[in-house]
Parts: sequence; structure tokens; C-alpha cells
Amino acid sequence: LPAGLSQWFPALEVLDVSGTGLAELGEELLALPRLHTLLAKNNRLGGPGSLPKGLGQAPPGRSLRVLNLSGNRFAELPPALLGLRGLQSLSLGGNRLHCIPPDIQELRSLEFLYLGGNFITSIPPELANLPSLSSLVLCDNKIQSIPPQLAQLHSLRSLSLHNNLLTYLPREILNLVHLEELSLRGNPLVVRFVRDLTYNPPSLQELAGRTVKTRNVPYAPSDLPENLVRYLSLASNCPNPKCGGVYFDSCVRQIKFVDFCGKYRIPLMHYLCSPECSSPCSSASQSSTSQSESDSEDEASVAARRMQKVLLG
Repeated sequence: LPAGLSQWFPALEVLDVSGTGLAELGEELLALPRLHTLLAKNNRLGGPGSLPKGLGQAPPGRSLRVLNLSGNRFAELPPALLGLRGLQSLSLGGNRLHCIPPDIQELRSLEFLYLGGNFITSIPPELANLPSLSSLVLCDNKIQSIPPQLAQLHSLRSLSLHNNLLTYLPREILNLVHLEELSLRGNPLVVRFVRDLTYNPPSLQELAGRTVKTRNVPYAPSDLPENLVRYLSLASNCPNPKCGGVYFDSCVRQIKFVDFCGKYRIPLMHYLCSPECSSPCSSASQSSTSQSESDSEDEASVAARRMQKVLLG
């Protein structure tokens, strides 16, 4: 930053130095008592000394509300940022972050957090301790799971998780009753849903095992080989309440959509015993606790299209 900046513009409130090739923000920044918005996108920030020491204790540390450091070279969240207790919007997208430090919970005023386009592999449970967070963007990372503690983010309205490595969502996420936007496209759990699923027919052993279990054929352990008795004990019930079937090794992997508040559906992985159990009518009856058995096929089709729009939009 140019020397004398605070003398020239003592009442400066918004500073945009994006795309200027800066490798550090100098000490002049600390002398701007009214600064509430700092935009420093697409620079070369990220090395030692990129941010001035004592930023959290300086006047801007108390006045700063919006900070955008996207498109830089930060490999970790700068510790100096954790002192910005009044910060409401923080953007660090397109950097080189590999983790989110648990100390991010210190930013108690944060409402918007953008960390998309990094190399983040996990989400710390401490992120749930941000009571005002309404928008969380974690797209284009390498996240494999969502901690159930995120259900405590009762102010959350928008959650962007597309293009990660998610294979399931925790059931606790259903507690986010104020969530209005959920982006999941480009994750394995959605890719499996939209891709044509292959179904290998059950083996003769499985067909026999299904018959024994579904028809309650009586048998004693001494009647069958030990390995077959063990095999029969591994039967899993089909989650479709209208089916009553079982499966062992051959099943249809599907996404279960749980509807709540009549607004949108959250996907959870489940397994069915046959492709017939994944038809619109059968899946609709067990994908929503709020729908009655009298729902028509047309309504189920509309719901299915709505689910795809949420997932793929």
C-alpha cells in the first residue's frame, strides 16, 4: 500500500486493491480507523508478512466488516484474521487452503463465509459455533463428509457443497429448517443418482436365501451348512415399506430423499432389493414422512423433477 495513505484519506471506508499484484498489505492499513470493506482479490498475497501484524487490535480490526482475499496464495487461514471479531463477510476462495482451523469459531459475527476452490478435505465441528452464519460456500474442494454438528447452524440459509467428494449427508442436516439453497451437484452421491444404475441379478444362492427369509421357511442350524446359516443371518430388509423383501449381496443403490416443511428434499444413501422398488410410486411413499399413501403418480413425478432441480441446479 502506498505510504501516507491514511494521511491522504483519513475517512476511507472502502478500499479495493484487487488485481494489483500486491504481495503484502503494509502497516498503512492499520491507520484507517473507519475502514469497513477491504477487497484484495487476485493478488499475490499469502506469504509471510502478507497481512500487517496486530491487525485484530488495530482500529480496522474493530471496524472491518467485509474482507475479500479470494484468488491469492494463502495455504492456511492467516492467524491475524481471527482477531477481526466484527467481521461479517470473509472470502478466501481460490487460494491454497488445505484445512479450516477450529479457531474460526472466534469470528462470532460472521454471516458469509466463502472458501470455495481450495483443497479443503474436512470441515471442523467448531464451524457450527458461528451463530450468525447464513451463507456457507465450500464448493470445489475435496470434502468427503459433513460433521453432524453443522445442524446447529440455525441461521444458515444457503449451503454450497457442489464438486466435492461427498457420498452421503448426515441425517442431522434435516434440522436446518431455515435452509433455502442447497447445492450438491458434482458429488458422488448425486453422480450415482443421475447415472444409469446397473443391477446385477441375484445369484441362485441369494434367490434361495431371499425365499427362505421372505416366506419364513423354518430351518434349524443343523439342517444347513454352517456357511449357509451365516449367510442367511446377513439378510438386510428392503427399506421400501410396500416391499417386505430382503437382499444379501445384490441390491440397487439409490438416493433417498427426505422432505420436510414441504420445501425441498435432502438425499441420503439407501439400498433397495430390486429395481422395481425404485419406481416413482414406491420411492415417493417412503421418501417423505409428510406425504400420505394416497399421493398420486403425477405428484410423485413432480416431486422427482423438483428433487433433480435441487440437486443439479
